[in-house]
Amino acid sequence: MRANDVCDVFTPSGDKAARLKDRLLEVAGLSEIFKALGDETRTKILYLLSLEELCVCNLAQILDISVPAVSHHLRLLRALRLVKYRREGKTVCYSLDDEHIVNMIRQAQEHFAENR
Repeated sequence: MRANDVCDVFTPSGDKAARLKDRLLEVAGLSEIFKALGDETRTKILYLLSLEELCVCNLAQILDISVPAVSHHLRLLRALRLVKYRREGKTVCYSLDDEHIVNMIRQAQEHFAENR
């Protein structure tokens, strides 16, 4: 630990700490979304779905992985409300759940592209 990594003087402020601790409740579940996005396959699925609606078979073909593997990833993404599906006969088509997810992907792309 470097010397400038810690405070010179520790002055606890109970009110400030309690207020900030209460604010931590606002991020409940957020780490689960970031964990899901930490998997490259799931990030690729979300990126593809940000471009257009796709069925499991299309995703499996594009990603060059098995249908059960894609289904597993989609199940987790659905549980986190990142993707939604609709049935079209026997085909199940997936898309991003809402505009927030599209914006999140676009902002991450813009950030990654900065200074390149």
